[in-house]
Amino acid sequence: MAKQFREITNRLREFIEAQQLYFVATAAREGRVNVSPKGLDSLRVLSPTQVVWLNATGSGNETAAHLLDTPRMTLMFCSFVREPLILRLYGTARTVHETDPDWAELCALFPHMLGARNIFVLDIDLVQTSCGYGVPEFEFVTQRTMLDTWAGKKGEEGLVAYRQEKNRASIDGFPTGLPDPRAGLHG
Repeated sequence: MAKQFREITNRLREFIEAQQLYFVATAAREGRVNVSPKGLDSLRVLSPTQVVWLNATGSGNETAAHLLDTPRMTLMFCSFVREPLILRLYGTARTVHETDPDWAELCALFPHMLGARNIFVLDIDLVQTSCGYGVPEFEFVTQRTMLDTWAGKKGEEGLVAYRQEKNRASIDGFPTGLPDPRAGLHG
């Protein structure tokens, strides 16, 4: 039932672009494996072998920390509608911060997101589909707006302070590489 591809086909690209939810998995060589759900209009397919996704300020920054140690990443998409399908993109990823030269170009691919923290670029080396027969059907209602509301209340200075307090290390204590704009340094 599983099929493997070297790249994202046109049919799979259409499937990805129709999804309202996807999952990101990363792990350092030691410590915890992180799986995180993502939504909003935060992912773009740049080519058959590359995707990027915009990450907002959140309670942790596990993905960035893991990539500094081991740049492996898996993205998973699930069909929750009538036609079942699970799609995984495997590859090597890197983190782009707002102080990096390609931030502006990549950030311009997305609608403005209050609290945008980093962008992840995934170079894909394997695409795999599987049946998804065990995944239930759900009906999409709407994307939540609470993230923008929360970020708007914090304001830019509040977001910077929050990131410096909560997002400079993983839950295992690994550095995330998040720059400190107040000091002009990466952490």
